[in-house]
Amino acid sequence: MSLIRTIILGIAALALGACTTMVPREKLPYPLTNETFGDPTKVVTIPLPVIATSPNEGATVGALSAFLLHNARDEVSTLLAPQINYNQNFGTTFTLYGAFFPRPDRNWELNLSKSTKVNEAYEFRIRDKSLLEGKLETNAYLFRISDGSARFFGFQSDSLKTNETNYADQEVGFTASVGYDIADNLQLVVGERVRKVWIRPGAVKNLPFIHDRFTAAEIPGIDGFVAHAQKIALVYSTLDSRDMPTKGLYARAAIEGSAKLLGSDAGYRHYEAETKGYFPLADARYISVVRLAYNQTLGSDVPFLERSILGGENTLRGYGRNRFIDSSYLLCNLEERIRLFRWSVFDVNTDWEIAPFLDLGAVMESLDKAKAKSFEFNPGIGFRAVVRPNIVGRVDLGVGKDGPAVFVGLGYPF
Repeated sequence: MSLIRTIILGIAALALGACTTMVPREKLPYPLTNETFGDPTKVVTIPLPVIATSPNEGATVGALSAFLLHNARDEVSTLLAPQINYNQNFGTTFTLYGAFFPRPDRNWELNLSKSTKVNEAYEFRIRDKSLLEGKLETNAYLFRISDGSARFFGFQSDSLKTNETNYADQEVGFTASVGYDIADNLQLVVGERVRKVWIRPGAVKNLPFIHDRFTAAEIPGIDGFVAHAQKIALVYSTLDSRDMPTKGLYARAAIEGSAKLLGSDAGYRHYEAETKGYFPLADARYISVVRLAYNQTLGSDVPFLERSILGGENTLRGYGRNRFIDSSYLLCNLEERIRLFRWSVFDVNTDWEIAPFLDLGAVMESLDKAKAKSFEFNPGIGFRAVVRPNIVGRVDLGVGKDGPAVFVGLGYPF
């Protein structure tokens, strides 16, 4: 994760030593290049400083080299970035990240990372919408991770920062889904998910271990758990782009069930509803974005990491990941994306954006028990570097009751 977080900061720092070379395509075998690349292939090499931070992980410093391979249309179609960094909690981390966009309807990502203390990540994602004349979409995500920065504060919206604990969230599993376009702008999706979780001592030694403050009787799943769930969803979308929308509407409703009969440690159900709207002005120089989402989890002895969770770079940006946990949540995000200027940095055409935002959300037992005082109000501002058609680097600064939180990452938050 730290790897992709640093690209925007390094570009902004205008790191020295960047260069553009033309490499014979035969020296860049598939999947680095494909038939959409010219011969020779334009490769932009950018050595960057690593300067990353987040509420849970703290500060990370180091260095990487980003290799941006351009196709025949001069679009960044492959990104490869080896990295080495240092964090006081995790020691030295070696990472290799790759993003591949061989065609508009197909892409995949690879992330290999290993730290000297606790943290590791081996992840692979793939999306393909080229089958059945573009009517069938397949998605898959395989992972094995260990996050030594994980936090738990207790359940409900009034969980206290004084109850903050640390642990290592070790997981292995996969998520897979198949979507079929049953009508114009309407897709039916079915999915399968398996998740095996171990709870181990974390890497943040100035915080108590989760088992020192909470018991298995209080917190289901604190000793680890297995989840095996099946999902069905209906998705409506008029967005002009899947990854970088500038206009359109999006709506999704989903039901997911987990049953002991199929190997889960507990039986429960997730209900999800989400709507998003993108409203451009002045040839998309200004884009007003709104998201409204509701999530509910019903069942007994639901593992704490399988419940409804808020906090982090994509929900409440004034708090770290998994800050609030309960049986339901209601979330509203408002953001104004403003393109300041377009600029070519190291032969890469980039849109530079500023994005003031407001995140409003709360966890609760159920929607009818929501209280105004439970809602968190997180104002903030984001800074974005957009390399079309597929790469977004961002820095988001949000403010919550626990203080400011800074997130650096890849991709829009929603």
